Amino acid sequence: MCATNAFLRSLGVEIHASGHRRWPDEVKAQAVAETLRAGATVKDVAVRFGVQPNQLSAWRRLAKNGDLVLPALEDDALEAVFTQLVVRDAEPLGIEVGEPKAWSELRIVVGEVSIQLDADTSAARIADIVRALGAAS
Repeated sequence: MCATNAFLRSLGVEIHASGHRRWPDEVKAQAVAETLRAGATVKDVAVRFGVQPNQLSAWRRLAKNGDLVLPALEDDALEAVFTQLVVRDAEPLGIEVGEPKAWSELRIVVGEVSIQLDADTSAARIADIVRALGAAS
């Protein structure tokens, strides 16, 4: 436990005589970021930082909710995370007659590529463009 305490003190964690620890947000963020590395597990990172896995999971929830800012990691160190993309034609928004439209154009930006489309471009066409951009990268 002495080596763990020395490691934690080097990170800036305050360790009181009672054993109570005060974790700076930067240290919490570093621990959470390490769980995002390819092959890392919450349990392994928790053992390294001397916390219970459920405590580290709570910090992960803070980060997910935007309450904890994570440090930038090298792209190759991050595990890929995917989410479903749903593209569909817009449903009527109940805009009253005479009210101006909020948008007249749509922009898709991927890296240095920027594509500008009319606001009435169909969802199918937008999906085709997004797929083509994904295939090109």
